[in-house]
Amino acid sequence: MLIAQITDLHIRPLGKPAYRVSETNALSERALDVVARLNPRPDLLVITGDLTDCGLPEEYELLQAMLAGVGMPVLLVPGNHDRRETLIGGLTLDQRQVLDGGFVQFVSDLGPMRLIGLDTLLPGKSAGALCATRLAFLDKALSEADGKPVAIFMHHPPFDCGIAHMDAIRLLDGAADFAAIVARHPNVERILCGHHHRPIVTRFGGTIAQIAPSVTHQVTLDLSETSNATFHMEPPAYLLHSFRQTAGFVTHTAYVERFPGPYPFVLDADYPGDH
Repeated sequence: MLIAQITDLHIRPLGKPAYRVSETNALSERALDVVARLNPRPDLLVITGDLTDCGLPEEYELLQAMLAGVGMPVLLVPGNHDRRETLIGGLTLDQRQVLDGGFVQFVSDLGPMRLIGLDTLLPGKSAGALCATRLAFLDKALSEADGKPVAIFMHHPPFDCGIAHMDAIRLLDGAADFAAIVARHPNVERILCGHHHRPIVTRFGGTIAQIAPSVTHQVTLDLSETSNATFHMEPPAYLLHSFRQTAGFVTHTAYVERFPGPYPFVLDADYPGDH
């Protein structure tokens, strides 16, 4: 089983880069093209929020056109830049998406795994939240997993990472309850997030929590206590999750950029070393 995860596309109206610098539409379209051309082809694409930059109907219309060419099922959750009602009206959603209570979530049994998507959007705020309704959705989905390994997808990370301005807008409300629910279910293999625009990994709730880098711009890596909210045009990247019975759940970070290569490891008399 193979799952591609991309995040933080920040689709903008035509001709308008994000923050006047980041050509997010072109960068996102290129990332989707790279994922569509993967061999072997992923069984699923998951987008972990900030699909658009302002939640405008025009932005979702542009994204819908981009997703039409991916050629694989797509599941998604919203981020703080999204607007639920506009998202629901502007995108053709997979039948596995769960819209109960107005939240945009999902549950999918894919091969040997159960995948759960949580809506952490708190309208009007940059930080995220999980209310009692969403936590109950998670607890029920985990309880009905029948021991299957589980991956939870969400936009806001539930932990501090040391980048001060991002820690201030992570998942705040409901984070402790979320950790307690996850800790009760040792079959949770991963908590997979977006929002921070950087590749970050930690232990959380007895499992591994991981943030995917953005397919557009990356948040500046600044671990000082007074870090400013800035970004760099570092190489865009995405995560590729593989599950095999012999190896379990394994995650690769893959870059959208094309680099020189591949070159074979050639050994000869002048270079007898082992690769």
